[in-house]
Amino acid sequence: MNIEIKRATTKDAQILVDIYNKAFYEDFVKYGECPGYGKSVSDMEKSINETLKYIAYDGENPVGAISVLKKNDGLYYLGALCVIPEYQRQGIGHKLLEFFKEQNKDWKKIELVTPADKEKNINFYTKKCGFKIVSEELDRTIRVFHFSLDKE
Repeated sequence: MNIEIKRATTKDAQILVDIYNKAFYEDFVKYGECPGYGKSVSDMEKSINETLKYIAYDGENPVGAISVLKKNDGLYYLGALCVIPEYQRQGIGHKLLEFFKEQNKDWKKIELVTPADKEKNINFYTKKCGFKIVSEELDRTIRVFHFSLDKE
């Protein structure tokens, strides 16, 4: 497997919709809602214009994506980091995050939110990527953890 990561443009909106739908389908079924699932192409185009998005490819096949919003000086919010199920647990998510940090050297802090019962997400962010859980809250009916990663 040879993973190549490219910055997304609005021409990639359908590719991103497909990645998100494959990666977040399980969450949509489990929770009855998922902000990353079921986006329209026009919503994705708007999102591409507002956030930094990168796509991971295995050859010609898009297999994962990362979406990060710059909030202010050095603070970024990770809105989505996803890999389609058949490519998970192969280091692609970690590569996407490292690629983002390399491309955006001004980052000082990255924040994100994930459901508190998603053990694989929690382990990935804390054990593989160095994030810390900083708080938890109830987001409508779903308990979520807020994570933060500070640049050392």
